[in-house]
Amino acid sequence: MTFAFPRRSILAAVAAVAAFALAGPALAEDPPVIAAAADLKFAVTEIAAAFEADTGKKVEVSLGSTGNFATQIRQGAPFQMFMAADEKFIRQLAAEGLARDEGTLYAEGRIVIMVPHGSKLTADAAMDNLAAMIEAGTLTKFAIANPEHAPYGLRAEEALRHRGLWDSIQPYLILGENVSQTAQFALSGNADGGIIALSLASAPTVSAQGTYALIDHDWHDPLLQRMALMKNAGPVAEEFYAYIQTPKAREIMVKYGFVLPEGN
Repeated sequence: MTFAFPRRSILAAVAAVAAFALAGPALAEDPPVIAAAADLKFAVTEIAAAFEADTGKKVEVSLGSTGNFATQIRQGAPFQMFMAADEKFIRQLAAEGLARDEGTLYAEGRIVIMVPHGSKLTADAAMDNLAAMIEAGTLTKFAIANPEHAPYGLRAEEALRHRGLWDSIQPYLILGENVSQTAQFALSGNADGGIIALSLASAPTVSAQGTYALIDHDWHDPLLQRMALMKNAGPVAEEFYAYIQTPKAREIMVKYGFVLPEGN
């Protein structure tokens, strides 16, 4: 027995196959998602724009807490590249076989104390005014990133411990999910100030909202920031990884207060 298929059905089937074939490459060419620590908000956005202008290729940047990103990668999140604010997370992912290798250092970050305009708190690097307000009971709220999963929060804790203020400041602390949210808290008017990344404080849109002072790097462990390609990284992610290490990208990093690794 033979079956005759209507010509209309055959054409529809051919069209469906063609559509499927076209959809495959389009999905494969979607911009790779780059997981980037929140302190990179302004720097990596500018670098990604320069990358697109220079190469015609796009990357999608996802900003957040380094610790949370590491957890998401372990749970299967499809990030193709990870720019961490603390190199230990990259080393751990490499040891677990989730990153291609231990990657490379791309910058060292710094922290500042920042206060909004009109605050009673003074942005002094020694935190003397902060200590005086805590002692007088006149401090309202003070923002830092959550030390449990945000490297900038851990460095803020270390600096406050160095100054002898960690225990006494506890009732006044508000914790940001990441250092970018912490900057919002510190400048919202609901807090007297906070400790945030220099890379955020030095951005024009942020610096216009208050004043800041650089905290001595001897007060905390260094913020050595490392990046790596994940096992699923494609050619565009590989190209962006290389682009981060070009003089043009490094110049942008320096503009936002990052210190380049020695020899770079």
